[in-house]
Amino acid sequence: MERTRGTGTPDQGVPAPLGSFAFSAADEEKRRGVRRMKTTATGLLLIVSLIFVLATWAKNTGSGSWAGYVAAGAEAGMVGALADWFAVTALFRRPLGLPIPHTAIIPNKKDQLGESLGSFVGENFLSGEVVRSRLRALGIGRRLGAWLAEPAHADRVTAELSTALRGALTVLRDSDVQAVVGEAISRRADAAEVAPGIGKMLEKVVADGGHRRVVDLICVRAHDWLTVHSDSVMDAVQGGAPGWTPRFVDRKVGDRVYKELLRFITEMRDMPAHPARGALDRFLADFASDLQSDTETRARVERLKSEIVGRPEVQDVIASAWSSVRAMIISAAEDEQSELRLRARASLMSLGARMSTDGRLQSKVDGWLEDAAVYVVTTYRAEITSLITDTVAGWDADHTSRKIEAHIGRDLQFIRINGTVVGALAGLLIYTVTQAVGG
Repeated sequence: MERTRGTGTPDQGVPAPLGSFAFSAADEEKRRGVRRMKTTATGLLLIVSLIFVLATWAKNTGSGSWAGYVAAGAEAGMVGALADWFAVTALFRRPLGLPIPHTAIIPNKKDQLGESLGSFVGENFLSGEVVRSRLRALGIGRRLGAWLAEPAHADRVTAELSTALRGALTVLRDSDVQAVVGEAISRRADAAEVAPGIGKMLEKVVADGGHRRVVDLICVRAHDWLTVHSDSVMDAVQGGAPGWTPRFVDRKVGDRVYKELLRFITEMRDMPAHPARGALDRFLADFASDLQSDTETRARVERLKSEIVGRPEVQDVIASAWSSVRAMIISAAEDEQSELRLRARASLMSLGARMSTDGRLQSKVDGWLEDAAVYVVTTYRAEITSLITDTVAGWDADHTSRKIEAHIGRDLQFIRINGTVVGALAGLLIYTVTQAVGG
């Protein structure tokens, strides 16, 4: 309800009640137009009333037969005007304030009208057949394709997607995402057995000889290290010798061990057919087989995997990966010339070009949109129509009645004018026929 001052007049500038319409300047102009039409219709009623009085006086004073015709037309015009005034007024309020049944229809039947409107919309606009046929007639797939094929439109969509992506990444808290990513990777690692996969990969690598380059590299690095760190090898041998052996004997043994180790590594480096290489090939092939079929070996690999994944260092690496990915994506989204945005733009334009010319793709897109729209309207039809019903129920009755009258009242006043004119013509016709028959 409108708040009032002490005088009882509406408080100017106060918003309309919650859920009701708000009167705008255009509404006030329409209300003034309604008042002007009311004045015209009422004035016409007064005119035919005056004509009826004068024609009746003229008839009673013997002015001629014409007075009867005029009086009959004016009388019927008054009846028509009064009947239509009553009908129009009864829509919005009680005529003369009298509690006549079936008057003030809009204020009293507002909720029922809202329910009827909701049902009408649900049955005639939110049916699956109507939505599907309407969307099919629009040809959205073809139109969307032609729109996306334009470079300016593709740039706009790319910019909007980049803004949305940056906004989404900004809203997400790093700690939450890191926890989710870490848990997902850990859960995935725990659920998947890695030993058979590693075994198959190792078996293929050994069969293709791909491991030989690694062996060559290790042999070269080992030879170079031994050449530079001969003292370290001899010190290690002497350090492990018993305390009772003479030191010169330890040095001799250390020197011999060093030379044999250097010779062995040199031969492995220079001889592709060295027995040790063949033994390593067999070991790797057997290990690959055990990873796939040996239960104990697979169990050991799984335990090692769990230990590695569960280590704090590994979890920190997993968690920090999100920060790096997030920073990379935000940077690419902000840069108009980044590879991400350029590829997205090119993909959108390519998709648009295909959609604008490929009938099959257009049909698929139209079908997806139709199915989605039909699902929404059929699943949520009750919620959509209840929005109409509940909204109308929340409107203030008097306020709503004044708003509706401002929009359609001017046309309704023409009904009063037409009723006056048509009533007068009908009365004149009836009086004429009566006089003709009676005469």
